[in-house]
Amino acid sequence: MQEHKGILLESGTNELEIVEFEVGNSKFGINVIKVKEIIQPIAITYIPHAHPHVEGIIQLRGEVLPVVDMFKALGLPPHTQNAQEKFIVAEFNKQTVVFHVGNVTQIHRFSWEQIEKPSDMYQGGNSQIIGVIKHLGEMILLLDFEKIMVDINPESGINVEAVKKLGKRERSEKKIVIAEDSPLLRKLLSDTLSEAGYVNLEFFENGKLAYDYLESIATENDDIEKHVQFVITDIEMPQMDGHHLTKKIKSHPVLSKLPIVIFSSLITDDLRHKGDQVGALDQISKPEIAELILKIDRHIL
Repeated sequence: MQEHKGILLESGTNELEIVEFEVGNSKFGINVIKVKEIIQPIAITYIPHAHPHVEGIIQLRGEVLPVVDMFKALGLPPHTQNAQEKFIVAEFNKQTVVFHVGNVTQIHRFSWEQIEKPSDMYQGGNSQIIGVIKHLGEMILLLDFEKIMVDINPESGINVEAVKKLGKRERSEKKIVIAEDSPLLRKLLSDTLSEAGYVNLEFFENGKLAYDYLESIATENDDIEKHVQFVITDIEMPQMDGHHLTKKIKSHPVLSKLPIVIFSSLITDDLRHKGDQVGALDQISKPEIAELILKIDRHIL
C-alpha cells in the first residue's frame, strides 16, 4: 500500500482510487489517500468506558491508536474471528485511527462520475454512506468516515465554539458558494459560518452542481465577483470532486477570478501539491473552521 500511494493520480482528473473491504456480507470502500497501511490484527488493549464502537487501543511503531469495530459502527451483527480480518490504518482530519474490518480485497480506480449519490429513501437522515458504485454486478458503498469518527467523538468535528473565540463578528452579505457532499458537514458549516456573520451561503452536494450554478451566472454576467465572492469545496464528492471543480473554475474565462479554498479531511503534505496545481487559493484541513473563517475574512471583507 505504501508503494502504491506513491503513484498519485494527476491533479484534477476527477478520478479516485479506493480500497475495497468487506464487513459482514457487504462491500465498502475507503479512498486510498486516507489509507496509511493495511496490517494483520494485533493485540488490542481494552479501555474501560470507551465508546461502544471503540474496541480499544493498539501500539503501532510507538504510536498509540484507537481501534474502531466497523461491525458495530455500521450496526451489523458482531463479527466472529477469522483469518481474513484486517486492520486498516487510516489518516484524515489530522488524526490516525485503525478500522477493524472483515477482509480487504482489492484496489479500484473509478471516476467520480461513476459514483451515485445515495437515495434519500434508503439512506435516512443518519446515513454513513456518501456514494454507491456499481461494479461487476455488485455494489460498493463509500463510507463517510468523518461522520463515523464524529459520532464517536463529537469534539473531532467542526465546532461552533471555535468561531465564538474569534470575538464579535459583523454580519456580511457577501455570497459564498460551498460544495460539500456530507449532510452533517453542510449543517455544521452553515451553523459555524452563520455564527461568523456569513449568512449568504449557497450549498451544493457535489462539485458538478456547484459548477453548473456558477457557470449559469457567468453566462449572464461578465463580472462574476458582483454575484459570488468566495468558493469553498470539499475534495471527495460524487460526480465531480473538489480538485476537478477547482481546475474547471480556474480554467473558465469568467469564473477564474473567484478565490477558492479547499476545505477537506485530505489535506496532507503529500497531497497539498495537487490543490496547488489546480489553482486553489489555499487548502485547510477539517475541522479547522476558525482558520477557514480567517481566510475568508482576508479575501472578501
